[in-house]
Amino acid sequence: METFADWLRAQDDDGLRALLAARPELLAPVPADLTALAARATTPAAVSRALDRLDRFTLAVLEALLVLSAPADPEPAGGESLAAAMDAPPDRVDDALGTLRRYGLVWGDGAPAVAPGVRQSLPHPAGLGPPVREVFAGYSRERLTDLVTDLDGEAPRGFADSARLLQRLAELLSDPAPLIDDAGPEARTALDHLIWGPPVGRVSDARRPVRIDTAATPIERLLARGLLAAEDDRTVTLPREVALHLRGGRLFRDVPADPPPLTPAQREPRPEDVVVRAAAGEAFNAVRLIEELLERWGLDPPPVLRSGGLAVRDLRAAATLLDVPEWKAALLTEVAYAAGLLTRTGDLDGEWLPTPAYDLWLMRDAAGRWTELAHGWLKSGRAAGLAGERDDRDRLINALSEAMVRGGASTTRRATLDVLADAGRGAVTEDALRDRIAWLRPRRGGPNRDRLIGWTLREAAALGFTGFGELAPFARDLLNGADPEPALEKHLPAPVEEILIQADLTAIAPGPLVPELAREIALAADVESTGGATVYRFTPESIRRALDAGRTAADLTGLLTRHSATPLPQPLTYLIDDVARRHGQLRVGALASYVRTDSSSTLDEILADRRSDALRLHRLAPTVLASTLQRADLLDGLRAMGLAPVAESPGGGVIVTRPDAQRADPPPTAEIVRLRPAERTDASMIDAAVRALRAGDEAARHGAAQARLRADAPPGEPPRSPAMATIERLRSAADRGGRVWIGYLDQQGQASSRIVQPVRVEGGFLTGYDATRAAVHRFALHRITGVSELTDDPTP
Repeated sequence: METFADWLRAQDDDGLRALLAARPELLAPVPADLTALAARATTPAAVSRALDRLDRFTLAVLEALLVLSAPADPEPAGGESLAAAMDAPPDRVDDALGTLRRYGLVWGDGAPAVAPGVRQSLPHPAGLGPPVREVFAGYSRERLTDLVTDLDGEAPRGFADSARLLQRLAELLSDPAPLIDDAGPEARTALDHLIWGPPVGRVSDARRPVRIDTAATPIERLLARGLLAAEDDRTVTLPREVALHLRGGRLFRDVPADPPPLTPAQREPRPEDVVVRAAAGEAFNAVRLIEELLERWGLDPPPVLRSGGLAVRDLRAAATLLDVPEWKAALLTEVAYAAGLLTRTGDLDGEWLPTPAYDLWLMRDAAGRWTELAHGWLKSGRAAGLAGERDDRDRLINALSEAMVRGGASTTRRATLDVLADAGRGAVTEDALRDRIAWLRPRRGGPNRDRLIGWTLREAAALGFTGFGELAPFARDLLNGADPEPALEKHLPAPVEEILIQADLTAIAPGPLVPELAREIALAADVESTGGATVYRFTPESIRRALDAGRTAADLTGLLTRHSATPLPQPLTYLIDDVARRHGQLRVGALASYVRTDSSSTLDEILADRRSDALRLHRLAPTVLASTLQRADLLDGLRAMGLAPVAESPGGGVIVTRPDAQRADPPPTAEIVRLRPAERTDASMIDAAVRALRAGDEAARHGAAQARLRADAPPGEPPRSPAMATIERLRSAADRGGRVWIGYLDQQGQASSRIVQPVRVEGGFLTGYDATRAAVHRFALHRITGVSELTDDPTP
């Protein structure tokens, strides 16, 4: 193979699928052809992301390959020489090379060659500096002559250019032992700090001219003997040959081929059913709390801060509402945001509101709701544990703000859960978990990752991924790409349709209520306590709230009678009738506003009450009072006096004063698929991307027009079909991998025909491989005029 792109082009479809599965960021967006894929795969950002996924041993194999295969070497190092240099089992080295080929970091069918861009991303492989010829290449010819003269004992004979001087210097430093001994013990101590990397150090005036006979300090003695090279005025580098001599010929101090063991946190694991019940209970609780929070925010949304995010007082109010710590309230809001159930409105003076997706989420059962939340949390690049902390500039980090974003959050979260999955039964210690992740992801370590691991363990327990520190089976299914709902659903409490109403004006729900009943009870009663059962209390204020929302006394009595397991207590019926009898006796309109009633004595009582002075009332008629206050303010004032007025429309009808639940507009989406960088991409999308890459290559070789001849739409008008039939046919085609002919309206309303192989149908969009354009596209379902199935084989 002449180039890296040629090697990619020679791979079969399975090889390309493996590359795209290992490096899903290469699909953001899908490249036009394999040449573009090769160019993207070798960019510094893409190479760095791929290196971040390598474990410690595989990364060491790649670094050893860089050391043993210098850029000028005609023959790259093979597996046997790598194994000997690393003192590692050959089979493990071969496995690591296979992984590197799958990631596209080495290429070639014979001896492995390092892919373009890798050497630049690893400037000091194995902690070693450049070889002598490279590190001293920046020296002038005069400086090199002085250095060689001092080491050789005599000046070079005849004219010596820089290349010959560098060659002679490399020969003199091939055995640096006498020079190291001659430099003295203090100089040797300075070298010891650079032996295992990094091989660079900082000194002042590094380029000063020094000779062996004039060198005074340990650093000057090292510079004069070529044991250190000055790269600039403040940087010195240890040449590779000198470092390898000091290491005794070893490339690495200690690179185990196997990951460190996972130490169990307890001698015997807890019974599996205990773990599952504990995790399922937390999963159900997380779903319930997010629903309760978003229901409240749909009616009374908190404002968005000018700097973005949620104010501290609103976070505390949410924690009080849910009766949870503030860190858990921040987690729940972040999970709702990550799952697309919550968003902000507007750029200025916006509010945090549920999205239309929240209403669809409510239609699913508890297991399905948890699955959506779990997917959102896994993919989120935000660290909820940062809420309430201070950034580098001592500014407060608010929940839902951009300051919550951390680059390694989703990667560390996934790695932590994968390690828990590998551990099998029983919890493991946090130290063992950190050691294993440090081996699996050695390039992204430090205190930030340790904190992310701790937060992941805490959040996984709060969301029901783990029970007593052990990964639950349904969470394991989710991580493996399987459907977790069957395994979770059987451990969740079944929704109930009956409540126990007691004479003390309380009602007990022995389990989660069905959605419709839960909404009505939350409207007519206040939650008094939660736990295994939820206790509601009926109060005059809660009954009035239901009446304000348009319910009648008969509606409330009928609802409670139908769903009560016991006869309706008389105190509750009396309460409902009493509030309903007084409800609406007063009518408030707008003059600015007025009060109307059929009983003039009621107005006499209001005017006689001193509390009515602030309402600025005056009598227009025996049954009408006028006020300069706005209607909402007048309503609040009369209610504060213990009355139960309702708002009246200009036609005399009752206005429902309880605000309807608000929803934020969904964010705009593009038709062309631009996948977000993620750790995993589903197989169907990868298959579509491989087809697009092959088609792009064909178009590049033969011309776009010829490449698309076989993908032209059938003659005639675009197909038309009913909306539900269209969706069902698209889903059926996605399941079996078939092709369809669709009619599609663009944003200007122009109709066109497309040949599409559907990949997925969800969220109001069809995602699939568009054969007429040889690309992966996303189509809005409401713009698809119809669909017709195609039975011909698309393979050329």
